[in-house]
Amino acid sequence: MNKKKLSHSGSLQSSVTSVLAALLCILIGLLVGFLVLVAINPAHAWGDGFVRIIKGGFHDAPYGVGKELANAAPLIMTGLSVAFAFKTGLFNIGAAGQYTLGAYGALYCAIMLKLPWFVCLLAAAVLGGLWGAIPGFFKAYFNINEVIACIMSNWIAASLVTWFFDVNSQLKNASEAGKVSYICKTTANGVATPKMFLDKLFPGSQVNGGIIIAAVIAVLVWVLMSRTTFGYALKSCGANRYAAKYAGINDKSCIILSMAIAGGLSGAAAALYWLSGNTEFFWSTYQSLPTEGFNGIPVALLAANNPIAVVFTGCFMSMLNIAGLQIKNLTAYNEYLTDIIIAIIVYLSSFSLVIKLMLTGKKKKTAVAAQDAAVPADDRTAAMPPESAAAEKEAD
Repeated sequence: MNKKKLSHSGSLQSSVTSVLAALLCILIGLLVGFLVLVAINPAHAWGDGFVRIIKGGFHDAPYGVGKELANAAPLIMTGLSVAFAFKTGLFNIGAAGQYTLGAYGALYCAIMLKLPWFVCLLAAAVLGGLWGAIPGFFKAYFNINEVIACIMSNWIAASLVTWFFDVNSQLKNASEAGKVSYICKTTANGVATPKMFLDKLFPGSQVNGGIIIAAVIAVLVWVLMSRTTFGYALKSCGANRYAAKYAGINDKSCIILSMAIAGGLSGAAAALYWLSGNTEFFWSTYQSLPTEGFNGIPVALLAANNPIAVVFTGCFMSMLNIAGLQIKNLTAYNEYLTDIIIAIIVYLSSFSLVIKLMLTGKKKKTAVAAQDAAVPADDRTAAMPPESAAAEKEAD
């Protein structure tokens, strides 16, 4: 019973330390951003700059908040993808390519096949999972670094999707002049993610049920990783694949499945975004990779790879993105100021372990001092070796 209590208190303390480390990273990032605002234009640094960044979508609520939540859904999903891979000892930098394949799967099923939204979501997850399994296969059987394989797969996926859309004219928006490079909105076929009554809370905004679906998936990922033997096997393999293999775990299948699940989450992220019907897909994807795939990395880092925390960090990153657009359109500042803040937060998040050690070290010193103060002097000297006890008494 005492062991269970100690384990619970230890995990709770670790969680609190992780939260404090993340908050410290955010505060330092915001402070540096404020200093940059002051350096550019001191007169408007507070009201038009810093306060607007802090408010984010709340500056023009409820519309802005709804837009914030709509943009947070894909960030949460790609953050879960990266965090899941990190938890299993892998670095999924291929989320952008998996996201691109997922977008194609969702749009094709919605526009060409006119399937229900949840079938389109499943198709996107399957395509993303299959694409993510490829670097996992090379890692498992040929020990090829997954980072290199993922980077190559990103651009292959972008070129493939561009070709798929290029040869399929029925997907292109030919009805509007100048939009032949865009794919039709899924709402044209009546296929869209349900609003789940969120449009009543945030009228006139782009919000839909994607944020609720992303939050539910985050909880399921947490349960999978923390409360199942399958999740334990994946984490064990990530910690030491050879020790896991010695214990009877199939290390090769764990690696492939880890990357497949991570890819499925990235593919589902694209479905939640493009099935919302709020925007049109620009099919010439070879020109650039979707930023949502790479933005999942800071979301996961700031959340310390905790699936539940990813929901909050995804919303926070979405808030900064919305704030960047607001200060660009409504003030004299540039939108890239929020990118500076995000970059600093990400940079500090990479040192989160050092920050945790600093916080933990201070707590340990405080706990030791409190314990020494609580123990009487006679008891302390009785527990010491004879030489140390004599020295303690002479000192007194």
